[in-house]
Amino acid sequence: MFTEALNLDTNDRAALAQELLASLEELTEQEAERLWAEEAKRRLKGYHAGQAERVAAEEVAVKAKKLFR
Repeated sequence: MFTEALNLDTNDRAALAQELLASLEELTEQEAERLWAEEAKRRLKGYHAGQAERVAAEEVAVKAKKLFR
């Protein structure tokens, strides 16, 4: 299935990507929570494997405020 999608021409891949992204906006709350939980587990696993650094919440808050001004 993925190989077939990757073999589509550029316009068809772009249209498929747009449809896939739009479908994510229609997730139920339960689906969204499940996906966020999976992402959190993936990130924690990466942290434990030394693939990510710990960042203090205060530092994250400061960076977020700067980004959203």
